[in-house]
Amino acid sequence: MSDIPPTVYRPRDLNLFVTSRFIATVAIQVQSVAIGWQIYDMERTPLALGLVGLCQFLPMFLLTLPAGDITDRFNQRRVYALAAGLQAGCSALFLMLSLLSPHTAWPFYLVLVLFGAARGFAGPSGSSLLPFLVEPQKLTRSMAFSSSVFTTAVISGPALGGFLYALGPVAVYSICILGFIGAALIVSQLGGRRYVPQQSLMSRYERVAEGVRYVRSRPVVLGAISLDLFAVLLGGATALLPVYARDILHVGPVGLGFLRSAPAAGAFAMAFYLTHRPIHRRVGARMFATVAVFGIATIVFGLSVWFPLSLAALFVLGASDMVSVNIRGSLVQLSTPDAMRGRVSAVSMLFIGASNELGEFESGTTAALFGTVPAVVLGGLGTLAIVAVWMKLFPPLRRVNSFSDVAVPH
Repeated sequence: MSDIPPTVYRPRDLNLFVTSRFIATVAIQVQSVAIGWQIYDMERTPLALGLVGLCQFLPMFLLTLPAGDITDRFNQRRVYALAAGLQAGCSALFLMLSLLSPHTAWPFYLVLVLFGAARGFAGPSGSSLLPFLVEPQKLTRSMAFSSSVFTTAVISGPALGGFLYALGPVAVYSICILGFIGAALIVSQLGGRRYVPQQSLMSRYERVAEGVRYVRSRPVVLGAISLDLFAVLLGGATALLPVYARDILHVGPVGLGFLRSAPAAGAFAMAFYLTHRPIHRRVGARMFATVAVFGIATIVFGLSVWFPLSLAALFVLGASDMVSVNIRGSLVQLSTPDAMRGRVSAVSMLFIGASNELGEFESGTTAALFGTVPAVVLGGLGTLAIVAVWMKLFPPLRRVNSFSDVAVPH
C-alpha cells in the first residue's frame, strides 16, 4: 500500500474524523455522568457503580477481538458508523427507562451490556482509521491533534452532563441520541486511503490469534498496552467520583461534572502542548515516569477532602495520563503494518477497555470491602508498584529513545 499516491490524503478527512470522535465522546461522557448519578442515587453503594463498569466490560471483552478481525476484512467506516448507531439505540432505551422505570437499576444494567457490545465494535474500527487518513510522517502530530480534540470532548462532556442532569435524565439522553447519530453520519463521509485485504485461507479464529501473536512478539507494544492496563486498572478512581461528590466533598451533581472534567482538562492542556512540542527523545523512560506521576496524583486525590485540591490532583492525573496515552498510541500505530491494524487495535482496545471498565468494577468492589478512601489510595500505591515491576519485565520499552526506532513500513 506504500504505492498509493499522496492525493488520497485530504485535510478534510482528518477534520471529519476528529469531529465525529468529538461528538461521540461528548455523548459517551454526558451519558456516563447521568448513569453514574442515577444508579448511585438508586442503590447508594459503591458496588453498584462497579457493576456499571463490569456490565460494559464483559461484552467488550468477548467482542473486541472478533471486531478487530471484522475491521480488517470490511470497511472500518461502516463498522464504526453501525456501532455509533447502536449506541444511539442504547441512549434511546435509557431515555425510555428513565420515563417508565426510574427507580429500578437492573434494566439499566441490561442496556449497559448492549452499550458495551457497541463499544466493542466502535473501539477497533475507530482507533484503526487515523493511519489511513493522514500521511505516515504526519501520524504522530495528527494523533496529538486528535487527542487534544478527544480530551476537549472529555472535558466538556462531564461538565455538560452535570448541568444537563439538572434538567432531568430525559434531556441528557436526548442529547446523547443526537450525538451518536451525528457521529455515524459524519464518519460515513470519510475518504482517505483504503486497505484492500488479501484473500486468506485462515479461519476467523486463526486471524484473531494472529493479531494476538503479533502483539506478544513485540515487547515494546505488549509492554506499553499492558502497563496502561494494570496501572489504570489499579489506579483509576473515576468510578468512585459520585461517592466523592455526594458523601466526601459534598458538591452535588454539578460538582461531579467538574470532578469528571478535571482529568480531561489536564489531558487537554498536555495534548495541546504535545501538539506543538511532540516527544522525540527518551520515549520509553518518559512513559514510565508519567505513569508513576499518575499513581502519585491518585493517592493525593484519594486523601483529599478539599474540593480545589481534589480538582488539582485530578488535573495532574489527566495530564500525566495523556503523555502515556500519546506515547502508547504512537508506539502501537507506528509498529503495526496495515494488514494487522484492526486486530492489533482490537487487542489494544481490549486492554484499554479492561483498564477502564473492569477498573471501575475493581474500584467499586474494593471500596465496598475496605472503604472508598482506602480503595483509591491502595490503587495509587498499586500503580507505583506496577511501574517498578514493568521496568524490570520490559527493558526494550524502557530503552526506546525515539518513535523511529519501532516504525514499520506502511
